[in-house]
Amino acid sequence: MEPEFLESGNASFWSTQDGHPVCTDWKKDVEGAVCHLANIFLVLGFMGGSGFYGLLYLFFFLALGFLCSSIWAWLDACAADSFSWSFAIFVVCLLQVVHVAYRLRSVTFDKDFQDLYAFIFKKLGVSLTVYGEIVSCCEGEIHTIEKDHCYAMEGKTAIEKLSLLLSGRIQVTVNGEFLHYIYPYQFLDSPEWDSLRPSEEGIFQVTLRADSQCRYIGWRRKKLYLLLAKNHYIAKVFSVLVRNDIADKLFSLNDQASDTNGFRYDLRLPSFGHMPVPDLDKTDMPGPEQHCTTDLHRKKLC
Repeated sequence: MEPEFLESGNASFWSTQDGHPVCTDWKKDVEGAVCHLANIFLVLGFMGGSGFYGLLYLFFFLALGFLCSSIWAWLDACAADSFSWSFAIFVVCLLQVVHVAYRLRSVTFDKDFQDLYAFIFKKLGVSLTVYGEIVSCCEGEIHTIEKDHCYAMEGKTAIEKLSLLLSGRIQVTVNGEFLHYIYPYQFLDSPEWDSLRPSEEGIFQVTLRADSQCRYIGWRRKKLYLLLAKNHYIAKVFSVLVRNDIADKLFSLNDQASDTNGFRYDLRLPSFGHMPVPDLDKTDMPGPEQHCTTDLHRKKLC
């Protein structure tokens, strides 16, 4: 049996079988500009991204879209239910805009911390809220070291914090001999931090002296350990940063290291680097005739 909408002379795609009216007379006049503007705002709103700025973008345009939809429902459509729903959703989106803007304002930082975030933490995908916890752990304080003053002295200064240089240059020496420099956005004491367990204490084996006026931030060991124990994501971030910083320092040490004869050696291979090099000129090298012995195998080689 054929369906009723196929038997009807006015059959169309919009016909139904359950008695609902069929749209036979479409409205010829287009809706007003406010209705189209509402849809444009809604399309723009749903193109928003993630993060605080993405949420702010999304809810801002959704609020504009539903506001225009409310105006259209009140003035043109004269539909109380459409106006009520559109206006209610507009209020919800507006409240979300205020909430996200407040949260975004609460995680803004000074210029130094903004530069630090852009240079290091943003590249690792750390969100502003997580970065806010990291900054609050160091209490947002920036410390200063005057030129020729020491951050740490060899054999005297206790290892009590993990610090990161913001500006200036630090010279690292041991027994008065130069090792390497520490530049901005590098840790001052990453090797010391990585060498100690949370329950251990230690002192610096090197001297860190400022070549110019330096500024740095520092996290107290106990407070930072509590944060890392509570937030495993931050612990992974610091693990990556500290170990990468140590690797950079090892490579800079490798560039400076050389033996008494002026030959550079690799600090990653100390057993080979410290092996005495034989003096080829003074070694008794066997002549060609000494290679030919009575051994059968060596006779074949000769």
